[in-house]
Amino acid sequence: MFSTLDLDIRPGSGIGMFELGTSLWAVIDMLRGLQHLFPQVEVKFDPEDSATTPVILHLRPHLDLLFSGYHQRLHTICVRRLREPHPPVMLRYKDTVISTSTEPLVRVHVSRTFGPTYPGDELKYPGIWFSFDDDSVNEGFKGGITHIEQRTQEVKRIFIRQKSVDGEEHDALDEVLPCPIMHGDISSAVIKVISDSTSGVIKLIPQSNQIHDGVHFSFFSSALLLHVRVGETTAQDLTIDLGPPSRVHHKEDERMTIHSPNIQASDDDGSTDYFYNYFHHGVDFLISGQTHVVRKIIIHSNMPGSPLFQRYKRCPWQLEGKPEDDEDDSPPRKHFHDKFETIRRFLSPGEMLPSMLLDRTDEYDNITLPNSSTRLYGYDGVILEVNEASQVVTVMLF
Repeated sequence: MFSTLDLDIRPGSGIGMFELGTSLWAVIDMLRGLQHLFPQVEVKFDPEDSATTPVILHLRPHLDLLFSGYHQRLHTICVRRLREPHPPVMLRYKDTVISTSTEPLVRVHVSRTFGPTYPGDELKYPGIWFSFDDDSVNEGFKGGITHIEQRTQEVKRIFIRQKSVDGEEHDALDEVLPCPIMHGDISSAVIKVISDSTSGVIKLIPQSNQIHDGVHFSFFSSALLLHVRVGETTAQDLTIDLGPPSRVHHKEDERMTIHSPNIQASDDDGSTDYFYNYFHHGVDFLISGQTHVVRKIIIHSNMPGSPLFQRYKRCPWQLEGKPEDDEDDSPPRKHFHDKFETIRRFLSPGEMLPSMLLDRTDEYDNITLPNSSTRLYGYDGVILEVNEASQVVTVMLF
């Protein structure tokens, strides 16, 4: 016996528990607790370019969710197979039932409920449109049927998207416009690196042995500009500005200290250090157990197909170089979606540095993942984790 999937339609906003603008990470995290309603979830993406192409969640049999490529935000919701009884779906609009598995929605009922609209093969309204064809949004009523038959055409699919603010229809590949559900989320994370204005070579910041000055975080619908510095920002600062972390846990993996040229660092077990995990921001902070100051910042790209996919929300990071002069308001930047070769030349124009091989499945028994191996490339104060598709999946600042 299947429970009825009861969904209220909100044109331009969402349907049921799904709100346009919600992050991919948040939706999948929610679906983990709704397996009784959505037992079959399929994730589809372009493996050749998963950094910026849309991601689609198929919630069989009734829902398709399309997420934008850059920020991974819910862009379009498609409701289909309205007559499928396993499970049955009931659609409401303003507390009125407009469709059930036994009483289908037809063209004339759409017009009665939503009012007049421009003529066409589909009935389109701001934030919602109705299709009468199963296979293609470009096929529908092509003529050749009577007016009565047209009035009783059955709705096959319903699309819900944001309402246009300029009267023009936006492309399916456009980013989602800022909306209330994004409030407080990170909109960008800029890592400023220091370079010689004449040679373009990245140089160390004086007295820091680093090529960066931390991360500058910006947020949707907020004037807050948060600058987190390694060696300066405290755990208390993070809690005040970002709120309590999703999880706090002590650092347990000390294997990388064997590569440190500092003998004391190799002997120090670091047992008092701990992590602040902000899964919903896509960022981790390693905190010193003695001084409670940030020692390391880890930023996650949430690349589909990578071993860490969906553990963290995508944090849209950028590497920013030094402007050519004081009047230059567009300094050179490299983004999370740029290939590693491009970012490498930006950080180190010289020869390719050696890398370390990391397999995320080594710590687990009886677990295999496709493309589980990544490589670690180190610079002064920066480590890039790169997958087999030459995508940077994490940036570590120390």
